[in-house]
Amino acid sequence: MAVTVVTNANFESEVLAADKPVIVDFWASWCGPCKMLSPVVEEISNTEDSVKVCSVNVDDEMELAEKFGISSIPTLLVFKNGQLANQSVGVIGKDQILQLTK
Repeated sequence: MAVTVVTNANFESEVLAADKPVIVDFWASWCGPCKMLSPVVEEISNTEDSVKVCSVNVDDEMELAEKFGISSIPTLLVFKNGQLANQSVGVIGKDQILQLTK
């Protein structure tokens, strides 16, 4: 499954109403560490059926980034049953990302 692009308009339906854990990647096109994390996030979206993977471009969705207090990127937020369950800032590996969803 591809990474789902999330905006303020579809955040509730794509993330909060999801029936499995959701990893939300807050990123920007100019961010070097974001470019390093992106292939890992993409791989998870293509290989792990137990989680949904979404991305938020902080330049396009400043309101959403502010809502969740995103001050450094990349930031990963994990939502379970519509609630923020875990988070990570910076580049981490696939196993560490998946551990956030447990």
